[in-house]
Amino acid sequence: MSTQTAGLSVLLMAVVAGGAPAQSPVMDGVWRSQGYGNVYEIHGATLNAFEVTNTTCVAGGTAAVDTTAVPGRTATFRTPGGGETFVRAGGSADHKLLHSEGSASDERIDRIPRLPAVCDHPTENTPNGNFEVFAQTWAEHYISFDLKKTDWGSVVEANRSKVTSKATPTELFDVMEAMIGPFGDTHAFLAAPAIDRVFQRLRPGTDRAAKGGLRAFRSGGMAALLGVTDRAYLKTPLRRFCNDQIQYGHIDETTGYLRILSFSNYVREGGFAAGLAALEAALDDIFSDRALGALVIDVRINGGGADPYGLAIASRLATSEYLAYTKMARADPIDRNKWTPGDPSLVRPSTRPGFRGPTVELIGPLTISAGETFTQALMGRTPPVIRIGENTQGVFSDVLSRRLPNGWRFGLPNEVFRTPQGATFDGPGIPPDAAVPVFAEEDVAAGKDPGVAKALEILRKK
Repeated sequence: MSTQTAGLSVLLMAVVAGGAPAQSPVMDGVWRSQGYGNVYEIHGATLNAFEVTNTTCVAGGTAAVDTTAVPGRTATFRTPGGGETFVRAGGSADHKLLHSEGSASDERIDRIPRLPAVCDHPTENTPNGNFEVFAQTWAEHYISFDLKKTDWGSVVEANRSKVTSKATPTELFDVMEAMIGPFGDTHAFLAAPAIDRVFQRLRPGTDRAAKGGLRAFRSGGMAALLGVTDRAYLKTPLRRFCNDQIQYGHIDETTGYLRILSFSNYVREGGFAAGLAALEAALDDIFSDRALGALVIDVRINGGGADPYGLAIASRLATSEYLAYTKMARADPIDRNKWTPGDPSLVRPSTRPGFRGPTVELIGPLTISAGETFTQALMGRTPPVIRIGENTQGVFSDVLSRRLPNGWRFGLPNEVFRTPQGATFDGPGIPPDAAVPVFAEEDVAAGKDPGVAKALEILRKK
């Protein structure tokens, strides 16, 4: 699964203050994000977060504000797992940038006079209240109604009458699942731990290799698929880095094979920065391979994670600076064509060990989220990275994670990643340059990997 930008309101539920924080008069007041639906009320050492739509308001938690001096920051919010969210230094008295580590962009926040009036009476925990939060949040933030050819207003009205004051939690869950299920959007989820229900699905037609769901696949079928490649093509044992998420070996004497299973879980303890340090050390080791004359990058099984990790790898392959993508979020609850200012992500050649020679990338339907933004980040590289396989999953946005008054969680994509030409790949995913079946049943049964075979064919012509 991808990096889940739950908004600061989620992160703040578990902030570790690390002692009595200093006062932050610069940040005192009420702040509202552009897009994202977040409102923050800060008074001295206390921050109260709210998840707000035009008609609903849900408390997002209370936290201490750690304003320990850190260069480049006005305030820092820390999570128990080591993650950080912080306000960047600079801006004006009424306009700031909020950054969550692991994200490729900032959240713009503006000072407002008071909490929105809708927060004077937070949305009640009733079937109708929960339905309203769910329906309105999707209305104001989802990016793909037009792509999915869906009139969300009609969907809401068709289901509102099904939610009565006596609706059971199971009945409410069924209604909500039915509303978003047809989207076939892997970044859409609904979780109700109290009734042991979770909804999340791969795009229809892309679950051939993971029919039991991604979690079951990772603990079972994934190893069998990876074993086909390992036995048929690898001439050296794989070296494993970053908690086994990064693997490297050789297909022949001069062709390296870099498998990236995710852009997350790179360290057992520590947050984003610790993971990045582990990745950089792994890349130093991998790209110190003096025999490397060509490279195959395999992200056909990649569940996503932190987009900046992908940018870090792309920088080791770059020969010149280029724009990877520009990220923006839905900015208006009504106008679906209005977006926040774009945050560009650049790929800059690294001064650390890297590889600038012929490179191909293996992609497929299980190339998901940050695996896809990584693929997009390679598209501007010179010489070009040739993509082999099938279309990627088609989900790029961080997940806007939200809570219902009853404690359930749900999420949806609210951002787009645009190419330098303004294109996006949400829905159908990024297509290959050379179409080759990915983990087709007959190939797996025969112990064949036509993707690697095609990669070698292309590289030998370079």
